Amino acid sequence: MSTQELKPPILTKVFKVALHRIGVESGMSQNQSTLVSVYKILRWVVLAMLVFFIFIALRRPAAPALPVAPEAAKANAQAFTDKLQDLANAHGRGERAEARFNADEVNAEIAQSMAEGSSQPAVASPVAASAPASGNSEPQAPPQPEAEAAIPVRTVQVGFMRDEVTGQFATQVYGKDVYITISGKLGSSDGYVTFNPTGFKFGDLEIPVSWVNDALQKKLAESENREKLKLPEYVSGLRVENGELVITEK
Repeated sequence: MSTQELKPPILTKVFKVALHRIGVESGMSQNQSTLVSVYKILRWVVLAMLVFFIFIALRRPAAPALPVAPEAAKANAQAFTDKLQDLANAHGRGERAEARFNADEVNAEIAQSMAEGSSQPAVASPVAASAPASGNSEPQAPPQPEAEAAIPVRTVQVGFMRDEVTGQFATQVYGKDVYITISGKLGSSDGYVTFNPTGFKFGDLEIPVSWVNDALQKKLAESENREKLKLPEYVSGLRVENGELVITEK
């Protein structure tokens, strides 16, 4: 068999191998191009979702209660005080009694308490006030900042629905209003208020309760906050019932 007769089959094999390699490289190039396209799409999707979540988190949610005129708010605050006084008087007489408060009365009392607290001037330390002025006295060391500065709460508003209470707290973070809304069930145990959350929102963004419940209960158990949850001597318990706050006298 001559050399010329062997050349065509050999050339055919070479052409087949070359074409196969070209096909593989072309397929790899197409796969890489597809991966790059998918990556770009996913990147824009993640960015869009991030922007959406930030927008929802910073959006103001619906208020748990309707606004009230100043005159009506003042009357509601007085009604709250009168009902508590009636409970104290009943306790003094040895009578069993309970008082019911609607959301407007509770919100009026909260707003009045916050306004009174913010209007009180700072009181100088008794030691510093009684120290005699002296021109050659040694300079006092500047006060140390607190280890953990508390974020001030600007407004508080509550609402009652069936047997649950919803509280909305507004504060500012980096100059932007931020709203925290939490719902749950009120109760009492050993002379202290208890709270079991059933819903939590950051802005208008729903957050699973299981994510925040442990931290919330630890915060409520701190000595400073626990004392704020202590019930008056004449109160045996409280609950939310039929859209009202019910306080029971001992």
